[in-house]
This record gives sequence, C-alpha cells and structure tokens, in this order.
Amino acid sequence: MNSTIQTILNHRSIRKFTSQPIESEQLETILQAGLAASSSSMLQVVSIIRVTDKEKRTLLAQFAGNQGYVESAAEFLVFCIDYQRHASINPDVQADFTELTLIGAVDSGIMAQNCLLAAESMGLGGVYIGGLRNNVQKVDELLGLPKNTAILFGMCLGHPDQAPEVKPRLPAHVVVHENQYQDLNLDDIQAYDQTMQNYYANRSSNQKQSTWSQEVTSKLAGESRPHILPYLNSKGLTKR
Repeated sequence: MNSTIQTILNHRSIRKFTSQPIESEQLETILQAGLAASSSSMLQVVSIIRVTDKEKRTLLAQFAGNQGYVESAAEFLVFCIDYQRHASINPDVQADFTELTLIGAVDSGIMAQNCLLAAESMGLGGVYIGGLRNNVQKVDELLGLPKNTAILFGMCLGHPDQAPEVKPRLPAHVVVHENQYQDLNLDDIQAYDQTMQNYYANRSSNQKQSTWSQEVTSKLAGESRPHILPYLNSKGLTKR
C-alpha cells in the first residue's frame, strides 16, 4: 500500500486545531492541487474564497451553527459555484439550467477533496462545513457573491490538535453494485449498525448510544434546508 492510499484510508475530520499557521508554500500547494482536479468539459466553474478577516470568520462560525473551529482554524476556504466569470466573457451564457448547477456542485466536491487530501498528505487536517448553508443568504452577502454564483460549503484547514478514530464506513458490498442496482440486504445494515454503535460508544470524544440507521433516519425524516432552492433561483441558477 503506497502513501497516497494510506492518506486516503486514514481520513478523519479534524475539528480542533493548534494555533500554528499553515505555511504559505503549503497553502499554495493545497490550492494548486485543487486547481488540478477534473473539470466537466473544462468549464472550470468553481471559485474558492479564502477568508482571512477575523470578523468575517466570527460571523461565518455563527452562521454555520456556532461551529467554533470555523473561527479557530488556520485557514478557512469557501467553495462556490461560479458561472459569473463565464457570463462576463459572453452575456449569452445561460447558467440557469439545473444540469449546470449539478456540474458546479460535482466539480466543487472534486476540487475540495483534492485540497483536503493534499493537506492531509502534509500532516495537516480539516473538516467540511456544510453548515454555511444554514444561513446561506447571509453568507452570500457577507462574501459579496454576484449573480450566477452560489455558496456550497466551507473547509477548515490547520494543524490537528486531536487524533480522532477513523469512522467506519458501510462495507463495499453494500455500496458497490455490479451491472444493475441490487436490493438492500437489511442484515448488512444491522451488522453495520452494531459496528457504528460500538464506535459511537467507545470513541475518545462525543460518545453516544446510537446506530447509523437511527442517525440517518433522524437526519432525513424532516425538512432539509428548504430555503436552498429559492436561494439558488435568486442567484440565477436551477430555474429549468
């Protein structure tokens, strides 16, 4: 197993950081790794906003649900769909198709994962911040996004001040289907629930008594940020 695979398999979300800054050369490498990511039709529809202003960091931490590590991390990056640069090149650009929003979301995820893996390969750590979408309009206004752009998620990066356990994933045979979609075997989920219950109960912090099924059912049983569609529409995206 090479070092790249080891880095991928050892991924943990880091939410506690030391006060040590990330060196400028390291940050440049992280960003270049992101820019090297695959891009659908070479459209390059992602923008990254590096937030260094302390007051804005404080507000973003609040907007994200009072996640303090947004404020304390050495670096905080915000990933955005961006068709404004294309519209600036040619006003005939039609950015309001849902397919283009999907492309922007997919490409942003690919770029961000490249950034995170590059950071982790240097001994740094990070965590994605989807909580920015809790107050997405306020985040948008704070960061001054124009039309044809939209907030997707943030990313904290820094030197880890914790060493959490690797969180068990669903087994490959549940996720990987061959030739066609396979019906779920609930016995596999029951076994995974037991694995996750043991993990939650015995991890070094934030122990709880819960299973994966209980966690995802709680998450998916209610509304999931219903303000997102009107927000995207207001930015000229996802209208047809």
